[in-house]
Amino acid sequence: MSTAEAATKPKQRKLLVSAGLSWMFDAMDVGIISFIAAALAAEWSLTPQQTGFFTSINSVGMAFGAAIAGIMADRYGRKAVLLWTLLIFSIASGLSAVATGFAMLCVLRFIAGFGLGGELPVASTLVSESVAAKDRGRMVVLLESFWAAGWILSALIAYFVIPDYGWQAAFLICAIPALYALYLRKSIQDPPRYLEKMAKSREKKLTVRERFVSVWSRPHRRSTIMLWILWFTVVFSYYGMFLWLPNVMMLKGFSLVKSFEYVLIMTLAQLPGYFTAAYFIEKFGRKFVLVVYLLLTAASAAWFGNATTEGMLILAGICLSFFNLGAWGGMYAYTPELYPTRVRSTGVGLAASFGRVGGIIGPYLVGMLVAREVSIGAIFWIFFITVLIGAVAVLLLGTETKGKELID
Repeated sequence: MSTAEAATKPKQRKLLVSAGLSWMFDAMDVGIISFIAAALAAEWSLTPQQTGFFTSINSVGMAFGAAIAGIMADRYGRKAVLLWTLLIFSIASGLSAVATGFAMLCVLRFIAGFGLGGELPVASTLVSESVAAKDRGRMVVLLESFWAAGWILSALIAYFVIPDYGWQAAFLICAIPALYALYLRKSIQDPPRYLEKMAKSREKKLTVRERFVSVWSRPHRRSTIMLWILWFTVVFSYYGMFLWLPNVMMLKGFSLVKSFEYVLIMTLAQLPGYFTAAYFIEKFGRKFVLVVYLLLTAASAAWFGNATTEGMLILAGICLSFFNLGAWGGMYAYTPELYPTRVRSTGVGLAASFGRVGGIIGPYLVGMLVAREVSIGAIFWIFFITVLIGAVAVLLLGTETKGKELID
């Protein structure tokens, strides 16, 4: 290792931890929704359709946030947009604690979702542009691993806080990241790659329309089609399955507290899922990790939905968490590598935004099907098929980017 390489390692670790903690807070906020939805369903006597709408409204905000923040980050910088989106979702989460009715709570969750959806693609782009090609995939997957830490935190909050102090206390805890934004203001900088590119092209800024057209131009069209399919299928299945996990466990006959306990056990499997993906992504490539982990996610979904014993249910849930979140890590590492610097955040943001449409449909669809008394097994076969489509899209349309420098 050269002296220059050695000097960059501490900076990379600091960037990873700084961006990763913001990612963890995002996951904590998203994860807590699944537990709060179960608590609200009991406290406010919500119908399955209302529960589905509540879990989906977050994704509606995320769809808008991802598209708008991606475009803004290419124009005004990764750091500025990261800070503002973090503040937006933190403040909206804190205010959710004082919501007096279902409609007010849904409005605040839309605003929180806007901030969440904007922050995630910007953070992954920032890390991807700040790291050398040989470490980039692993670093972005490790960034994604903070998502698992956030879900584990949300499960712990649900288990220890909600039963005794109510769902309002959980929302107040989710307002803490607003303070962290003040630290981020000084601890991170825009990537040198982005600053150099912007300095060269300062005389001519691309318009929003030009950025969108560039993402769909001939050099990037195949990748864009593949990414939009991939993001839609992964987000559809993830939010459809995981935001309903506590409710699904209750539908299978477990108490609220017992459901929270089992979901916490399943959530712990996310961390090794990320870590194995981080190892394999630099050893075997992005396509290998995505295709294999997606296929095993599909198999786990079918198994979970049709599990007949308590032990099978927990084991299938562990496998579902392991492989689904490993695939998420691969997806976030892969996406920024397919676009040039000047439209990278736009490309990532638009793919993530289209994916959030799946995040809107998934939970709401589950609510509608549960209301019509469709079996959990049949519902999870839908997720099985959806995830298979994503795997096929990557296999047939994806190009390997392992070890390649980012396009300028």
